[in-house]
Amino acid sequence: PYDGKWSKTMVGYGPEDNHFVAELTYNYGIGEYHLGNDFLGITLVSSQAVSNAKKMGWPLREVTSGVFEVEAPGGYKFYLEDKEQLKQDPVWKVTLGVSNLQKSVSYWSGLLGMKIYEKDEEKQRALLGYADNQCKLELKAVGGAVDHGTAFGRIAFSCAKEELPDIEALMKKENQKILTPLVSLDTPGKATVQVVILADPDGHEICFVGDEAFRELSKVDPNGDKLLDDAMAADNSDKWFAEHNMKKVSA
Repeated sequence: PYDGKWSKTMVGYGPEDNHFVAELTYNYGIGEYHLGNDFLGITLVSSQAVSNAKKMGWPLREVTSGVFEVEAPGGYKFYLEDKEQLKQDPVWKVTLGVSNLQKSVSYWSGLLGMKIYEKDEEKQRALLGYADNQCKLELKAVGGAVDHGTAFGRIAFSCAKEELPDIEALMKKENQKILTPLVSLDTPGKATVQVVILADPDGHEICFVGDEAFRELSKVDPNGDKLLDDAMAADNSDKWFAEHNMKKVSA
């Protein structure tokens, strides 16, 4: 259902050179998505976010002392830690569901080279990352198979362009799944970027991007906020569907 027209925007607390950024994709004609148990949430360290939610009347649920769960439109979960906002990046971790913690840790750490920061066998979770000052990846066992639903995405990392062939070769050697072999993608008027896209044991998509071209593509647009606000204001999809006597498609 996603082969039609789409738009996307990147949002974060700072430039992608040194911040985690979320890619939001809007598929035209799709009115609803089925969420699975693959994406378990994003954790932010920001008392300001907690304060903002309270001022706006956004429902908050305290799951542990000082940590609040909030649900974004569409059902995605965010966890807000009521602490002073981190200077490097308020986005502390992204949590993915896995079916076998040890197998997933072996993949992300043993093959992809992530450092293990924490591992809790009792709670069946592990915290990994590539650098101390970067957003972390949390793997959490879901007690069964991982369901990607119809709203799944992927995680992307940038690395030196010359590392991409080695990543692809390692995956081939270890008989791991490669969704998109190393390829160059043209962006009209901008850089040509090299990517290779993998899948971990539970089918989570992982994109490695050549850093040199990525830095050209990821420059902050000074008009980004206005462009996004204008696009949302101009979206009259509910009216369009009503005029055409159609219901929004559920995916």
